[in-house]
Order: sequence, then C-alpha cells, then structure tokens
Amino acid sequence: MDNGTTIDPSCVQKPPLAIDIILKLDIFGIVLYSVLTFMAAVSMLVFMEECVYIYRKVPNNKKSVIIWVNGAAPVIGTMSCVGMWIPRATMFTDMTSACYFAVVVFKFLILMVEEVGGDEAFLKRAGRYKLKISTGPCCCCCLCLPHVEITRRTLFLLKLGSFQFAVLKIVFTILSIVLWTNGTFDLSDLNITGTAIWINPFVGILTIIALWPVAITFMHLRVTLRTLKIIPKYAMYQLVLILSQLQSAIINILALNGTIACTPPFSSTSRGYMMSQQLLVLEMFIITLVTRLLYRRQYDPLPDEQREINENTKMMAVHRSA
Repeated sequence: MDNGTTIDPSCVQKPPLAIDIILKLDIFGIVLYSVLTFMAAVSMLVFMEECVYIYRKVPNNKKSVIIWVNGAAPVIGTMSCVGMWIPRATMFTDMTSACYFAVVVFKFLILMVEEVGGDEAFLKRAGRYKLKISTGPCCCCCLCLPHVEITRRTLFLLKLGSFQFAVLKIVFTILSIVLWTNGTFDLSDLNITGTAIWINPFVGILTIIALWPVAITFMHLRVTLRTLKIIPKYAMYQLVLILSQLQSAIINILALNGTIACTPPFSSTSRGYMMSQQLLVLEMFIITLVTRLLYRRQYDPLPDEQREINENTKMMAVHRSA
C-alpha cells in the first residue's frame, strides 16, 4: 500500500476453521467458550426436561405447540453455540434458527387459540366482539382501519397469515443454500445484482406480515388469558424475535461496514458474526430459564365470558339487531 501499512491476511480471508480457533484461544477465550458451551448444553437439558413434563402434565391439544414455543430459545442458543465453534457454518446455523422461529410464530398463534379451548371455543367467546386490526407491526398507526367481525374466515386468515411465513421461510432458505452452492448467494454481497439483497428484504416483508396476525390475536385475548400469564409469555416470544433477528442484523451490518475491527484470525465480518453468536448463547440461556418458569406454573381456570368485557381488551362489542 502507498502509506506503507499492511493488512493481516486473515482480515480478508474466509472465517477460520474450528481448529484454528482452538489453537489460538488464550485463558480468557478458553473460559469464555467453556462457559457459553455449558450454557447452551444446560439450555437443551432444561428443554428436554420440560418436554417430559409437558407430555406428562399438559393436555394433548397443547403438547405440540407448547413444546415448539418452549424450544425457540434453546434451539437458537444451541445453533449459536455451533456457529461460535465453527464460524464457517454460521450461515447454516442462522438459517436453521430462523426456520425454527418461523414455525414458532405460527405455533404461538395456535397456542393462544388452544388456551381458550380451540377454534370452536374461540369463535363462541368472540362472537360478541369485533377484531381491532390497527396494531403492530403493520398498521399500528392506521387507526382509521375498520374493525372486523370474528368469523371462521377471519380466524382462517389469521392462521394463514402466520403459516405462510413458516412455509416460505423454509422455501427461501433452501433456495439460498442452493444458490450458495452455485456461488451466487453471499450475505456480504450488497450489490444490486446480488441475490441476497433481493431475498432477505422479501423475507423481512413476509416476517412482518406473519407477526401481524399474532399481534392481533394477542391484543384480542390478552385479558381473557391473563390468568395463564399470556403477557409475559408474549414478551418472551417478542424478546427472542428481537434478539435473534434485529440484534443480529444490527451487529452484522456494523461488521459489513467495517465498524467492528478485524481481529486475527477473524475478519471484521467474521468477528461480527462471532459476537452475535456469543451474545445469543447468553441471552437464550436466560430466556430458557424464564420460559421454563412461565410454562410450568398452574393457573386458575379461564373466567366466564361475562367477566371478560373490559375496555383494555382492544375489542368492540358487535351490536346485533333484534
């Protein structure tokens, strides 16, 4: 270079191999990697123990959905741990986590409906109300949107809105892997001709569309299901979303821009991914423990329909003509 400075070759190379990381770990690195690996292992053990509890104590109609929702944090934490040890597998571990969470988005909506008693019970309870659809993440500012009557068709559309993300996310993940094997998919390629710059924003739009029905259903049932601690459960679901998607995206953007410095054997981009993986392992460990407490507690039966009328439910009574 003209100014006489040199760049470490590792700053422009692919992510290091797992053996390279192991050989260059200092005392702090050994402790850090050991603790994070222990956290990921404990998260999976807690999840497995929770699965046994659910199969023994929870009614059949709720077993599958609760296991799916409970598995979000430990699965993401475990995949992040794998990506931490094997940096070249980060794209695949992130895609696996994203696909799993796409299914969790749909399962959480189903969980809320099942907590009421299923589709029939939901429609029976909601027959006197209209649904407020001016809520996030799509239409929180569109207060002029009309309220919608709750029918079988409405419930079907709510489920479809989330189900499409579970299916299409997996489809686009498979497509991305196929394109990557052909050398035409690169997350760091931000050129207009790159495939990643087209696929990722489209998946982002699908994500927003999928989150909307879940938010609508939550606002509709948050008072009805208050004895089942639906608000903290929803908060944990949202926290997993924010940490696994938004936080990771911000760190990766900073890495691509060179804001995160290169530290051999990691390039700037690889170091950004590494920081994201390490944070996720810690965060998902904490969320796993909190989620276990939320889903193992016994709650009072749902209140009668007459007690559910509350101005904070974000529902409106349907005035039917005599």
